[in-house]
Amino acid sequence: MKTTLLKSEDYTRSPWKNGGGVFTDIADAHRADSPAKDWDSLLWRFASTPIVAPGPFSHMPGIDRLQMVVGGRGLVLKAPGQEFDEREPFTTVRFPGELAIVTELEAGPVEVVNLMARRGAVEIELEALRARGDRVLSAGTHLIHAPRGDCSIRLGGESFAIPGGGTLKVELTEQSSLALASGLVVLGSIRLAA
Repeated sequence: MKTTLLKSEDYTRSPWKNGGGVFTDIADAHRADSPAKDWDSLLWRFASTPIVAPGPFSHMPGIDRLQMVVGGRGLVLKAPGQEFDEREPFTTVRFPGELAIVTELEAGPVEVVNLMARRGAVEIELEALRARGDRVLSAGTHLIHAPRGDCSIRLGGESFAIPGGGTLKVELTEQSSLALASGLVVLGSIRLAA
């Protein structure tokens, strides 16, 4: 098990693919053989961003997306013939990056976290953990993010404190157990596609 504490002051910023806003980049991975770290070489990205006005999402062919509101409420994603309801915080929605989506804000700006991945390269999950109790983490990369203040966890028998806004990056070669000790965390999990 390898753990790295990523602090909010060390995160980088990058523009949305369509230029309509700015991501706070928390962690990512790109193809090792690519000369540049760009959208074409992206394997996965975990990021947060404010959505302050209604507007279109970036067109991201070949990218699967998971999204969750972590601040504010009332976000709805509208696509032709369907709707993704994120009105309540900590609800995860999944959609393909090719989908033409426009945001609707029913109660003002929101803050969201996104986990994006190259389809067919990796598999991703995103969930909020609010209740205590053990859960099994499979081999892969896990991002344990503290969106609302400090939190603490136990991982494989060790205790870890995660400051508000921080993220514990965990790389596992075999399964381990995770238990939330205090606070609330968002767990993003990435594993190589079978």
